[in-house]
Amino acid sequence: MSSGRLRWWIGTILFLSTVINYIDRQTLSVLGPTLKSEYHWTNADFALVIISFRLAYTLGQGGAGRFLDAVGTRTGLSVTVAFYSVAAMLTSLASGLRSFCFFRFLLGAGEAGNWPGATKAVAEWFPRRESGWAVALFDSGSSIGAAIAPLLVVGLLHRFGSWRPAFLLTGALGFLWLLLFRSHYYPPESHPRISAAERDYILADREPAAAADGRDASPGYIALLRLPQTWGIIIGKALTDPVWFFITDWFAIYLVSRGFSLERGLLAFWVPFLAADAGNFLGGGLSSYLISRGFSVGNARKIVIVISGLGMSMLMASLLFSSLFWLTACFAVATCAYAALSTMVLNLPADIYRPEAVATVSGLSGAGAGLGTIAATYLTGAIADRYSFGPILVGASLVPLLAVVALLTLVRNTGHSRLVRPI
Repeated sequence: MSSGRLRWWIGTILFLSTVINYIDRQTLSVLGPTLKSEYHWTNADFALVIISFRLAYTLGQGGAGRFLDAVGTRTGLSVTVAFYSVAAMLTSLASGLRSFCFFRFLLGAGEAGNWPGATKAVAEWFPRRESGWAVALFDSGSSIGAAIAPLLVVGLLHRFGSWRPAFLLTGALGFLWLLLFRSHYYPPESHPRISAAERDYILADREPAAAADGRDASPGYIALLRLPQTWGIIIGKALTDPVWFFITDWFAIYLVSRGFSLERGLLAFWVPFLAADAGNFLGGGLSSYLISRGFSVGNARKIVIVISGLGMSMLMASLLFSSLFWLTACFAVATCAYAALSTMVLNLPADIYRPEAVATVSGLSGAGAGLGTIAATYLTGAIADRYSFGPILVGASLVPLLAVVALLTLVRNTGHSRLVRPI
């Protein structure tokens, strides 16, 4: 490993965590048509299983951020990854709707720590001029994991003739990651293999420690929720993440509803997630480029947010096509735009807040996204059973525009200087 690049190796480890995180959650989505057939579930029944995950994920995000700020990234991510890996493996024991709901609830509780933990790690290891690329790297793991899951899970289903080994084997991946993480991750101040030059480069962008200038070491929820920036980030996530989770949770079922078999749609299933991977780096790269050209951090992030919000409206265009190619192309544009926007919103806690509050704010935004996703999932199941997926796609195209408005108006250079930094 060349001198001065250790932080990108850390970023790669965070990326692998997100890949595994998404393989675990996508196992259910890929197996959705099979489970619906075996257990005679309606779309509303399937929505209950998804909501069980989302409910725990929502409750867990608010607490996970606080937990990670309290115990640190290394301990916090170790605990959460071990927990959700066990939960994923236990899903192989499910025997009906209630047990699936229970095990998915456990999975959601554990997975809640991944994004606050990764965001906190980026704030520890990357200066703001590079954080766009770093967040793009770890967040791209969601689309890569979602793209890998169909091939892996369908392959395991055909190999064993049962869905149970799929949950068992995908869940075990987290323990392999833990071995890698525990042997390589330490804060830059104490990492045994970091060069002095890279340590100085990282710490030069770091805010002074809280104790050194009299700030509270860990600002509380109430203090953070008084800031408009916090609400902008929460609303932004709450109105855009449900669109992504609709695609990850329902895309296989949507394709079947449009007359395409699971096997025929397997390649199409890949495309939106690979497009999302490109969107992570397009968003992160464009914002970093704009910053290098003299734009402020805030303006660079917001330019990408506006472009991406408009791009997400392409979802409803898919209703105009019966061709699998063009339908998939519309989803690909929308997911590319979502991923670019998501990268910007994930950057904002590290851009704005003091280090001791980054994971807490990230967790709050995840909780907001969870609430939005629970409501959207319930409506998806009910509307799809009664009508079709058409009204859902129209709503999923328009709601992100409200998120753009909230981010533009609330995330600004105002607030308590002891808690936030200007962008």
